[in-house]
Amino acid sequence: MPMPTTVLDPQLVASPFRMQPGLRKLAAGEPQLTALRPGSALHEEKRRVFEAGASRHAMPGFDPGPALEAIARQVSEQGLRIDPAAPPELAFEEDFAVLDGVTGTLPWLCVCVPSHWAPEDKLGLDFSAVHAPVADAATLLAAGSHLVQLATGGERWERHVWTISPSPRHDQHPRRQPRAPWPDAADAAAFAAGCWLRVERQTFFPVGRGTRQAVFTIRVMLQPLVEAARTLGLAPRLRESLASMTDAVLAYKGLTPARAPLLRWLDSRAV
Repeated sequence: MPMPTTVLDPQLVASPFRMQPGLRKLAAGEPQLTALRPGSALHEEKRRVFEAGASRHAMPGFDPGPALEAIARQVSEQGLRIDPAAPPELAFEEDFAVLDGVTGTLPWLCVCVPSHWAPEDKLGLDFSAVHAPVADAATLLAAGSHLVQLATGGERWERHVWTISPSPRHDQHPRRQPRAPWPDAADAAAFAAGCWLRVERQTFFPVGRGTRQAVFTIRVMLQPLVEAARTLGLAPRLRESLASMTDAVLAYKGLTPARAPLLRWLDSRAV
């Protein structure tokens, strides 16, 4: 019987857990965009945000044209089949932002399904300000200038971040969607059955055209935790990573009340 597929490779779950960049250089030709399936749950969530006029945010005078052209080139390079008339919000699973290597800021965002952050609050901020709320981020912040230059230097990069959520909703904008409550923690198995593994694949590719800009992509992927944990090796890695999180990281991720029942359930897993 084939092993179930998962949205998160177990090798990407680090222990002890640390807030760090974790960038991996992408080889030429590796896909960075994913066609959005019309009628899917993600499509419907993104459509609502787009139609409400809440998806795009730009600094005054900023021209997103070169970034949109870079996205179109990426579509061509991948041979991706999308509706050419669809806006980026409804053509791709990914959300987008532009990172400017000169200023280190985000002058343009096209984001429908953020993970407990408000894109409009990040517009025009530099790397340190964008990541200021992140817990235990001293290493990340110290490397900020280097990371910006790396991401906007013309290469392609990838990183993954993950958490566990009690909500199957992709859009977790803090002012649109209140945090979902955790299940009753008395029964660890029932608790886990009400949880979702939430993964973001984040990538960078160059805008080019004489700019020192990069397109930043964010693809949110959700999978029932019980289903994901059937993947060989994932449950023990999640267990060790969760156990190693500091109180500050747990609070930042909203996992403080969830760790104990999750650890009890993960301890019961055989793989």
